[in-house]
Amino acid sequence: MILEMKVPSPGESITEVEIATWLVEDGDYVEKDQAIAEVDSDKATLELPAEASGTITLKAEEGDAVAVGAVVCLIDTSATKPEGSDSSSVAKVEAPKVEVAKSVSTETTYATGTASPAAKKILAEKGMIASNVSGTGKDGRITKEDAVKAVPSMGVEINTEGRGTSRSKMSMLRRKVAERLVEAKNTTAMLTTFNEVDMSPIFALRKEYKETFREKHGVGLGFMSFFTLAVVRALKMYPAVNSMIDGKEMLSYDFCDISIAVSGPKGLMVPVIRNAEKLSFRGVEADVKRLAIRARDGQITIDEMAGGTFTITNGGVFGSMLSTPIINPPQSAILGMHNIVERPVAIDGKVEIRPIMYVALSYDHRIIDGKESVGFLVAVKEALENPIEILMDNDINKALEL
Repeated sequence: MILEMKVPSPGESITEVEIATWLVEDGDYVEKDQAIAEVDSDKATLELPAEASGTITLKAEEGDAVAVGAVVCLIDTSATKPEGSDSSSVAKVEAPKVEVAKSVSTETTYATGTASPAAKKILAEKGMIASNVSGTGKDGRITKEDAVKAVPSMGVEINTEGRGTSRSKMSMLRRKVAERLVEAKNTTAMLTTFNEVDMSPIFALRKEYKETFREKHGVGLGFMSFFTLAVVRALKMYPAVNSMIDGKEMLSYDFCDISIAVSGPKGLMVPVIRNAEKLSFRGVEADVKRLAIRARDGQITIDEMAGGTFTITNGGVFGSMLSTPIINPPQSAILGMHNIVERPVAIDGKVEIRPIMYVALSYDHRIIDGKESVGFLVAVKEALENPIEILMDNDINKALEL
């Protein structure tokens, strides 16, 4: 019996996926539920499991965009497993990158196909040459859309003779992230306000209680729980920050679903901590750990990234001192955390060295006024600099569930 494997729907509103990597070769024997491919949607990378055991025939190439419901492979379920074979040990050999050599032409170097007539005309109007454009059509063909999106390089073209370059196709997820970032910049009245936080009180709390907290709950007492709970408090104080524009209306939420930006193997992931307003320090840390592990292992699902009413991103883990984070649409604001550096500050008329973090709030000025944005960030600062009083209600053991 020949089984047709079709692309399942990875989520609502997704109509196509891209074959990122085949994990098996054409003609291999596969076991039921064995991962046979990784597919990219515009929201996540997912594994495609075999629906039955048998010999597989691939019907799509890596990089192909295929519609949800389209047949991507056939499985001959009547085939018997070869003796001594271990389908789970089949390793996919990564295709070598295209390298530039002196004897290789520019056209070959960029691994592009021919340009369509419409694309040629558009490129000519832009003063560009086809060899500098990456085609997304079949066999690398440059489509009209590729030509429209192509951006001329500034100044003279780079001479690559005798020097190596490589060109690789961006994943569908990466391309979608790029589109959303540009969309956010172009469709929101984005503004950023800054402040600084003295992290001394949090440092002291973590130093005294982190080991006890870990022994009791099995998770560390990190900075994210303090920031998340400080944000939840500030969102309640300034509900416009916990709102979105829906047509001509402002939609506000009485709950706080906090998106946490984390770096995964396929790029930036933004899983959501649901109902953060109901969580304790232990609850936030447990959720952060769970989501971070799933993102690292490429197991984050679309449902886990959908929604979110506010985002926290931590560029400080990479050493960022200060940045202007871009809003995660359709949300209206995002808080950026940065690295913690010992700086001289004035305390009661004296200069002291304190661990200081710069924080940034980017917000959509269409629905959030300056007074609200500044007040929100000041509220976050107040909570972080007075965590025992504001976030723990002066009862550390109860707040940390010790």
